[in-house]
Amino acid sequence: MEPPLRYGALAACRACPRLADHLAAIRRDHPAYHAAPVAPWGAKSARLLIVGLAPGMHGANRTGRPFTGDASGAFLFESLYRAGFATTADANTARLVNARITNAVRCLPPANRPTASEIANCLGYLNHELRELWRPGVRRRRCVLALGRIAHDAVIRAAGRPPAGFAHGAEREIAPGLTLLDTYHPSRQNTNTGRLTRDMLDRVALRAARLLG
Repeated sequence: MEPPLRYGALAACRACPRLADHLAAIRRDHPAYHAAPVAPWGAKSARLLIVGLAPGMHGANRTGRPFTGDASGAFLFESLYRAGFATTADANTARLVNARITNAVRCLPPANRPTASEIANCLGYLNHELRELWRPGVRRRRCVLALGRIAHDAVIRAAGRPPAGFAHGAEREIAPGLTLLDTYHPSRQNTNTGRLTRDMLDRVALRAARLLG
């Protein structure tokens, strides 16, 4: 696995100058926005870790909490609620149940497109969360739900595994008792075009629930 970073350093992280400058500009234009690195949401004891791409401009970048405040979060939480991972389908009022949400990149990238180096700079944080989720000898299965190819690739790399192809609905064991599930990202582009439907995401979320028992 990638070496873990000290997680308390996240709030002050400036490892990516382009992202730091982008957030500074947003804070000037939108002083009420969080516009800073976004920490994971959910209990460290959760057995499901959901990994997205990066904060959305008017979602987590505004609220400071992953997948809240925008259409992607609304779509995701309907499935999490049906699978038993959230207390309500409303992301703004829900409490997570045995689930934790994070992103491969902790800061909003311009045009939602992080560079390879920006993704790499965040791998230590993702590794830290994987270590909190799973450790050798755990008795009960854990799952990681990757929302999109970039999240999938980041999880694989942070876990120290060889490259593996992404496919919606795919699952693979990346460590004993740790299963990686793939789904398309619930972006508006994917949901509005039908690339990701409600039933498709429901099936993957319910599969995670069954694996965790």
